[in-house]
Amino acid sequence: MVMDHEKQRARYLAGAEGAPPVPPPGGYRGARRQQGPTGPVQPAYGVPAYGAPQPPAGIATATIDAEKKPANVLGWIALAASVLFALILLVTLLAGGTDILYGVTMLALQLVVVAVIIAALFSARGRMLGAIALIVTILFNVATVGGMSALQTSASGNYEGVKTEEQKHEEAYPAIKGTDPQQTLSQQSLEEVRAQADELFADIRARLTDEFGYTWVEVGDEDLRPERNGYGGESMLVEFTSKGWATNEPIQDYNRKLEVMAAIDDVVVDHGLWDLYAFNDPTVSGMDPTMIAKLYGSDDPRTQDTWEHYTENYPDPLRFYANIYDLSNDPDGGFRTAREAQQARTGEPLEGLQLFVIASGVLSEADRAEFEKKLEEYPGFD
Repeated sequence: MVMDHEKQRARYLAGAEGAPPVPPPGGYRGARRQQGPTGPVQPAYGVPAYGAPQPPAGIATATIDAEKKPANVLGWIALAASVLFALILLVTLLAGGTDILYGVTMLALQLVVVAVIIAALFSARGRMLGAIALIVTILFNVATVGGMSALQTSASGNYEGVKTEEQKHEEAYPAIKGTDPQQTLSQQSLEEVRAQADELFADIRARLTDEFGYTWVEVGDEDLRPERNGYGGESMLVEFTSKGWATNEPIQDYNRKLEVMAAIDDVVVDHGLWDLYAFNDPTVSGMDPTMIAKLYGSDDPRTQDTWEHYTENYPDPLRFYANIYDLSNDPDGGFRTAREAQQARTGEPLEGLQLFVIASGVLSEADRAEFEKKLEEYPGFD
């Protein structure tokens, strides 16, 4: 009995205190061991030899087979349809076809593509390609691409793709909405306004040079600006701004200013214009003194930094301006700063008298025949 006890103790290794008891000779009842060619095969470290749950063989086989099988045709169709539809939208966007993007055809095509994608998502083997197709469709669809097209149209001002034929026809109206085209044809032409302005400037310069000894410099350039027709397009008429003329000498004395304007008034009346009208004089213009002070530096003509006199030859389109700029009436230096900025742009003198003419809605004689021909396409327009 003692020897058996010693044998039992010898089976433990040194330092194995706390180890589980050694199985009895022959092993536990009911335990099984796999047999290899040279003896029992021990399970790998960390893998239980028995008792571990195993998935049913049919399920594991089916999963492996599904992973090996490629995506079905429906998934590829969904992906190809979404990519093709995105390309169609982008080409339409680049072509500026905003109206086409929001048309019934595009909406119907998008519904077809979405239907194919949904069908692919319900297919086990087409689900991945269907998900990719869905992402493509979310990024490129009628709403997003149509919004991009609308922004592009707004930024460029090109609304050709969203206008009706009637709107396009109105845009080409050669005259100006609210203005009788016959009045345009009966009034002075662009060339006549230019010629009268040149004659008017020449006579004024000669008169003021004789009386006051002023010398002159030409300032600015002639400008022709197309007139809008009131229907979203440009008419055949233009706004004419003449070159200006300025004295090299300042005019600062109040009485001298009155004398200069009186001499100019004589000349413009001789040329068929009305008497000069003083915007800067509150007793003449009737404007609020606060507004006059804001525009001309003061509500008193004796202390104003700017005089602005005006006349016209209505019903003809010529409008004449005579302005005097006076730096001696500039207590805070702000007016000088503004005049220096203007001089940097145009090269005109800082102060003195300036003359210029503006005429709106004038037609060039070279365009008269085409203007009359186009008007025949617009009966009842004005």
